[in-house]
Amino acid sequence: MKRTTLTRFLIEQQRNENVLPAELRLLIETVARACKTISHAIGRGALGEVLGSLDSENVQGEVQKKLDVIANEFILDANEWGGHLAAMASEEMETIYPTPNRYPKGEYLMLFDPIDGSSNIDVDLSVGTIFSVLKASDAVAGRDVTEEDFLQDGRNQVAAGYAIYGPQTLLVLTVGTGVYEFTLDKEVGAWLMTDANMTMPQGKCEFAINMSNRRQWSPGITRYIDERVQGAAGPCGKDYNMRWTASMVADVHRILKRGGVFMYPADNRSENKAKLRLMYEANPMAFLIEQAGGAATNGFIPIMDVEPVGLHQRVGVVLGDKAEVATITEYGKLN
Repeated sequence: MKRTTLTRFLIEQQRNENVLPAELRLLIETVARACKTISHAIGRGALGEVLGSLDSENVQGEVQKKLDVIANEFILDANEWGGHLAAMASEEMETIYPTPNRYPKGEYLMLFDPIDGSSNIDVDLSVGTIFSVLKASDAVAGRDVTEEDFLQDGRNQVAAGYAIYGPQTLLVLTVGTGVYEFTLDKEVGAWLMTDANMTMPQGKCEFAINMSNRRQWSPGITRYIDERVQGAAGPCGKDYNMRWTASMVADVHRILKRGGVFMYPADNRSENKAKLRLMYEANPMAFLIEQAGGAATNGFIPIMDVEPVGLHQRVGVVLGDKAEVATITEYGKLN
C-alpha cells in the first residue's frame, strides 16, 4: 500500500484546500524534522547520554531533565534560520526567543513544549513534543517581537500538533481541516500518513486523571469521578476504566484514538491552582480535540476562549468526549 507522505499532504493542503500558505507549510516540515532528531536521541537513551536530571530548574521551578534542554535546543536550532518565524516561546525558557537578526524574520510565532512527560524518560515510557503556531500581527514587521504578541487566544492558532515517542514515533497534526496522524518510517526517514480525518469515538467509558490529587479536587470533579468509580451500581449505570501515564501527549493520544475524557483540573494545591500551561499544552491540544469532534474546557468555558494574560499561564484542562466534558462542566457550575 502506497501511503501519503507528510510533504505531499502539506502540498495538497496548500494547493487543493488553499488553507496552507507556503511559509506555514515549510515551518511544519521543519518542526517535523526536529521531531525526528528528538526521536533518534530518545531512542539512544543512556547510550546517547540524554537520561537523568540537570542541576537546574525551568521558569516554573521544575527540575529540568537533560532531554528537556537538549530537545529545546534541537527545536530552536532547526527553526531559527528558516525565515518562517518571527519568534519562538518554549515552556523551558523564561521569555521569548526572537529570530536572530542574522536570519530573515517570518510572519509566524511558535510555542512549544519540547518534552512533555519528561518524568517518564528514565523509565522508558512514552513522552512527546507539543507545538502551536500563531500568525504574528502586521505590526511585528516593523519592530521587535514582544511577549504580548504571543498572547492570542487559542482560536487564532493556524496549526498545532504533537509528536509522540513510543513504540512508534507518531506526528499528529491539524491545520484546521481535520486531524491527521503520520508514522515515522525510520528506515527511510519519512513521515507517512497512517490515519486520516481522525474522529474521536464518543460514548466510551474511560477517563484519565491523577487520582493521587483527589484531596485537592473541586466538588464537581470529585462528584464526577465518584459516580464513575461506582460503575454499574452507580448513577451512570455502567463500568468505567481509568488510565494515567503522567504524559499528556500519551494520555490525550489514547483518548483521541479510543475515546473517553482527560482531566488535569485546577485544584487547591497552590495559588495558581492549575498545572498545565495554556499556551504550550492546553491550546494546541484543545485545537486538535475540537477538530476531531471532541470538546475541551478549563472546567467552565472552552479552553480556546480563555484570554491569555501571561506566557506561562496555567489552566485547568478537561477534554475529550463531548457529553462527558459537558457533564463535568455542568458539575463545575454547581460547586
